[in-house]
Formats: sequence, C-alpha cells, structure tokens
Amino acid sequence: MLQRIENRNAIETAHRALQLSGQVFRYAESKGYVDHDISQALKGSLSSVDKGHFAAITDPIQAAHLLRAIDSFSGTFSVKSALQLAPLVFVRPSELRLAEWEHIDIDAKEWRYFVTKTKTPHIVPLSTQAIKILTDLHPLTGNGRFLFPNARTTNGSRAMTDAALTRALRTMGFDKSEMTVHGFRAMAITILDEVLGFRPDFIEHQLAHAVRDPNGRAYNRTSHLPERHKMMQAWGDYLDGLRNGAQVIAFKKQG
Repeated sequence: MLQRIENRNAIETAHRALQLSGQVFRYAESKGYVDHDISQALKGSLSSVDKGHFAAITDPIQAAHLLRAIDSFSGTFSVKSALQLAPLVFVRPSELRLAEWEHIDIDAKEWRYFVTKTKTPHIVPLSTQAIKILTDLHPLTGNGRFLFPNARTTNGSRAMTDAALTRALRTMGFDKSEMTVHGFRAMAITILDEVLGFRPDFIEHQLAHAVRDPNGRAYNRTSHLPERHKMMQAWGDYLDGLRNGAQVIAFKKQG
C-alpha cells in the first residue's frame, strides 16, 4: 500500500500513512489483537522527504496570477478566505489553520497568539485588507473557536486540515513544484525585501524568526510594532495593486 502511494510521487503522504498505520498497530498490540507492530519493519523503506524546500511563487507577475486565481476559487468560503488571508499575514500554515477568534483584535488590527515552534508570543498586524476578510468570515465561523473549522466537524471543535488548503491550490492548477501554502512566506520575504525595500529585521521579526540586536539580545514581540503595522499595510496595498493589474512602483527603501 505504501509503495503504491510512493509510486504516485506522494512521498510525504506515504510517510504520513506509515505513521498512522503504526499508531493503529500499536493500539492493536496493546489490546492483544496482534503480536507486534509490523510497521516498524518498514522504517527506512520509503524515500526521504525533502523538508528543506517549499515551492513558492516570488515573481510579482506570477503572484498577481495566483491572487486572482484565489479570488476566483469556487470551493468553500472558509477555504477561500484562508487562502486570501495567507499572503497578507504570511504565517506558518499550521498557525493559519489553527487561528482562533479570541486571539483576533479587530479594533487594534492585531492577531496575537503563541508560536508553538519557537515557544514565543507573536503579534501579526492586520491590514485593512485582512480585516475585511475577517469581518466577512465572522458571521460564518465567529461563533466557534477557529477561524477556519474543519468542514466535517459540525460543532467547529476541530480546525481545517493542511490538506484542505493544499488541495485548493492544486484544484486551481498550481502544482506542488510551483506553489505550496508555506510558499506565501517566501513570497513575502522576497518581495518585501527586493521590491518594496523594507528592512530585513522588520521582515524577520514579522516571520516570528529569532531576531537579535547588535548586543545579542532577542527582540520582544512588540519590537518595531508601529513600523511593522506600516509594513503590513503597505504589503496589503501592494498585493491589491498586483491583483488589480496596476503597474506597481517599488517603494523607496524604508528606514
């Protein structure tokens, strides 16, 4: 079964299937249904997953095509809203799909949450474009915990899966070698730096990366927050320009 999945070039899916199979067999072993977990013997039999590269569109012209494709997406409103929000906030995919309404402050135009990967609190300034998406989404999912609940969980207790967003990109015709959900981060990094000329430390801090000052002290989550608010609004305006087909002029180097 795993080889059939791998032969479709779905290596990550094959590894995930092996992991889930192991959980099933270990449960069966604990209950006495089987003698041992046979999945252990298959470790090392699958091709390695390349975790160092996430395909991303970083060319502004191609990015414009992607943004317009997202706006024309005919899937569920929640998935479409998540894809529309993804380039505006460029957080990690898991942080996007696990976003909770209680962490959103519409008045302050901020999303405050705890980054599990780095074990640090984080602030995402929200542009007017992001606020519009959230206010349109709130009547649909605002009574639940998650911004983007799992469509198969009627009470909204589970968040949308990674596969839902990936599947949407594939439905729109973007191959895994061309664009991934994680790729929205690379898009922002490249264009904010090379086209809009924002300071690298502003960008890195907004990515929730470990950023240190010249004395080796880590910046806290409020570092450069007013400047980051301006950067995120400029980014939202720039993406609007791309989407609308305007000739977007690169901003002058910031600060």
